[in-house]
Amino acid sequence: MGNQEKKQPKVGLFPLITIVIGSTIGAGIFNLMKDMAMGAAPGAVMIAWLITGVGIGTLALCFQNLSNKLPDYDAGIFRYAEEGYGEFAGFASAWGYWLSIWLGNVAFATMLMSSLSYFFPIFEDGQNLPSILAASILLWVLNYLVTKGVENAAVINFVVTVCKLVPIFIFIVCAFLAFKANIFTMNFWGTLSHQFEFGDVMGQVKSTMLISIFSFVGIEGATILSARARRKKDVGRATVIGVTAVLIVYIFVTLLSFGVMSQAELAQLPKPGMAFVLEKIVGSWGAAFICGGLSISILGVWLSWTILPGETAMIAAKQGLFPKVFGALNQHGAPAKALFITSLSIQLFMFTFLISAQAYQFVTSLVASVVLVSYLFVTMYQIKYMKTQPKGRERTVQLWIGYLATAFQIFAVMSAGVKYILLLTLLFVPGVFVYIRARKEQGINKSIFNKIEWVAVIFIFTGAAVAVIGLISGIIQI
Repeated sequence: MGNQEKKQPKVGLFPLITIVIGSTIGAGIFNLMKDMAMGAAPGAVMIAWLITGVGIGTLALCFQNLSNKLPDYDAGIFRYAEEGYGEFAGFASAWGYWLSIWLGNVAFATMLMSSLSYFFPIFEDGQNLPSILAASILLWVLNYLVTKGVENAAVINFVVTVCKLVPIFIFIVCAFLAFKANIFTMNFWGTLSHQFEFGDVMGQVKSTMLISIFSFVGIEGATILSARARRKKDVGRATVIGVTAVLIVYIFVTLLSFGVMSQAELAQLPKPGMAFVLEKIVGSWGAAFICGGLSISILGVWLSWTILPGETAMIAAKQGLFPKVFGALNQHGAPAKALFITSLSIQLFMFTFLISAQAYQFVTSLVASVVLVSYLFVTMYQIKYMKTQPKGRERTVQLWIGYLATAFQIFAVMSAGVKYILLLTLLFVPGVFVYIRARKEQGINKSIFNKIEWVAVIFIFTGAAVAVIGLISGIIQI
């Protein structure tokens, strides 16, 4: 196994940047203006992007600082949690991140089929039986591709990333030329008085948090592949550069759309919203062009998110957080068994298309909620680690970055609401048993949990029980 890892080619700065961008910009951007408009007016959206920019930007700076200071911490997305708060915290971070990626693939599947229905009506809204069958075939094709070597898949991801950015760039140019200030400023704050009202506007801002968080899931792509980086410093640089580029693109796409159509019109658009905004600007070919671009985009990000959960599970297994089966490599150096387990989980979850009326919106919100667990551990470890460093300007700056990033994660969790927190605990119940299995494989049969960890376990099972009752009674809707 060691020889296989040494033979794997290293990845440079530019490919790492494309992995960050490719892993982040996916299906969400093509419906971003509709999703935002459903709960927020232009003024609130601007505030939301300002808060998100600070929150995600400081998170990226945490990744950069920690990857520079601790270059040997491969896959720091959950290594930091383990080092700072113990094995179960490390597992919780790894489990949450692993869940967020493959659940994201479920969302990509329904959005892909929905976009293809523009050309092939048989797929309808992307949640019928033909959609499940087509998505299932693609799922296992991507699984096969990645098992033949992570590096080959990464090269394809680079090509697809370049291709998918073209329709987005054309949309931005067309929206800029069609932008009308009077449409953009019409009820700018979205309030009954048409004036700024703090409570109302902040309520609108909170409604966008899960949307914006989901839009940025994937920024840690370079960190997850840090073991394959040619230079460890490139991991942090790629993350910061990639996040900055993605944020700029998101701001242009959403705000320019509010200058082409009113909030009410954007909120009522079919999916994907970008297609029908461009259709209004250039005609019917615009919708077909965007739907084609969306299909390419999803294929690219789905490919990236096929790589990431396998890598995450493999590294977690090497650290003793996941059972050993997740760490087994095939002759191509790919975690084939981890990929199979992940793909099987996606396959089983795809059948929820038939019972959930809003599968895409539900799954994207669930992804954003679960990934916050991993991100919060990163930002808290940034604070904990920097407090051990010598006093000085760098320590002070990095501590404030950690404080701001942590505050944003907490704000995002609160914005998610009780529903998703309860569903989150339900997803962590099987994880507890997976962790117990992993610990027993390490020869630990007693005192698997310490006192604080037992409190966390009790919270998980209590929250899960409440979630089950809520689902059965209909109080919690999916």
